[in-house]
Amino acid sequence: MEGERQVYIYDTTLRDGTQREGISLSVEDKLKIAARLDEAGFHYIEGGYPGSNPKDIEFFRRVGGLGLRRAKIVAFGSTRRPGAATPDANLIALTDVNTPCACIVGKSWLLHVEKVLGTTPEENLRMIGDSVAYLRQAGREVIYDAEHFFDGYKHDPSYAMATLRVAREAGADWLVLCDTNGGTLPDAVGAIVRAVGAELGFERLGIHTHNDGELAVANTLIAVSAGVRQVQGTINGYGERTGNANLCSVIPNLQIKMGYRCIDDDQLRRLTDLSRYVAEVANLTHDSHLPFVGASSFAHKAGLHVNAVLKNSHCYEHIPPELVGNRQRILVSELSGRSNIVVKAQQFGLDLSDQSIDVRRVLETLKQLESEGYQFETAEASFELLIRRLQPDYRPPFELVDMIVLVERRQGTSMIAEATVKVKVGDEILHTAAVGNGPVNALDAAVRKALLQFYPELASVQLIDYKVRVLDGNDGTAATVRVSIESSNGKETWGTVGSSPNIIEASWLALADSLEYALLKKNRHSADTPVGA
Repeated sequence: MEGERQVYIYDTTLRDGTQREGISLSVEDKLKIAARLDEAGFHYIEGGYPGSNPKDIEFFRRVGGLGLRRAKIVAFGSTRRPGAATPDANLIALTDVNTPCACIVGKSWLLHVEKVLGTTPEENLRMIGDSVAYLRQAGREVIYDAEHFFDGYKHDPSYAMATLRVAREAGADWLVLCDTNGGTLPDAVGAIVRAVGAELGFERLGIHTHNDGELAVANTLIAVSAGVRQVQGTINGYGERTGNANLCSVIPNLQIKMGYRCIDDDQLRRLTDLSRYVAEVANLTHDSHLPFVGASSFAHKAGLHVNAVLKNSHCYEHIPPELVGNRQRILVSELSGRSNIVVKAQQFGLDLSDQSIDVRRVLETLKQLESEGYQFETAEASFELLIRRLQPDYRPPFELVDMIVLVERRQGTSMIAEATVKVKVGDEILHTAAVGNGPVNALDAAVRKALLQFYPELASVQLIDYKVRVLDGNDGTAATVRVSIESSNGKETWGTVGSSPNIIEASWLALADSLEYALLKKNRHSADTPVGA
């Protein structure tokens, strides 16, 4: 052990995390995540269950080629079956993959011993002891996961403790207490962990919690306070049902607030990147409201809050966001005050102190637009254009003169869409038309056909996301809609927004902002030069 303040991080994203509904990782995905977890300084990476499927067997075959520097790869399995000889097929699979560590799960709760395994309490103890001893004799570091331990302890503490003692006597290196149903309250977790530690006199205790009561992180933290030194969890809390303990919350709480050592400070500063990377590989949208690592974790919207954090960030931030690789964000909305506008303008390279733009006018325009259905929190490009358009000398790079969008379906043919536009650039008016697989795509194609003659750099701009939200369903098909567009030039991304009772007009407003902002970015070397000048 490195000291009483060291906590060892055991990641089970590649096994327990993949049990989340909607997650299916390929072998390549698992290898990529394993490499990043090693870079993050995690001590153990549970790779999967080699006795269950060929994909996990291939992962264990290939993971050695990653050249991991710190993390130990762990193969997961269960104790031998009731009445089976030692080793059975499951235990042989654990040793065949040749990992330095093996984790086996055994039953602590008599309900499971008798009703699920269908065996006797005595045989269950023999199963645990035989399995641990076999893996130790095979040269493995053995981590014993006591499944349903807290429920088992509450039902029959003497038997739950007996399962731990037999595992320890057989040579287990770690005894991990599991809240498998996720329903134990923090007070009970703390009391039981302290009782176990006092009775066993064994320092290498671990904790494995599930989030069914939304207490997985709290239960993990109180278990560490009560004496455990290994914490098991997953990135972003992924896991079966409502998930596992979220290591992206556990680690900063332990290290920043409780004074334990988990990973290096430099690795902690990359925690937000790790969280987003795993979400991307898992093909899930990153939850912006995750504590510590979410995009909204340090976002401030109300004018009163913004005014306070600009004076002292501790007023509304529990830690400096940079400690976990995140950043402070100032949002603009109908709740904004003058401070929000000034800060956002500064981020855009605009100094409003010279009064070339009336901050009050910006604020009034913002609130009016939001009352019409606009929302700028994820459409900062549209908000920057809003500010710049209020400059007296601002000239847009193009203007829409006329637009016709037709959607037609004739018998025996599929639906077709065609857009015709007149666009003014300088003193010249261009009249173009294009077809598309939908009205917005046709409109996009027609506008680009006109603008590329003057702005060839728009060829690199692609729309990568398009969302429509009905703002008031009570109006049915006549409801106002908000269209949000995310665009990219291959290097950067930006968001724009449009709102109207007409979905085509809302789409045009967001699309036009996207293209205009791309041209603004090109001319950003001189913030005082009007776009299109």
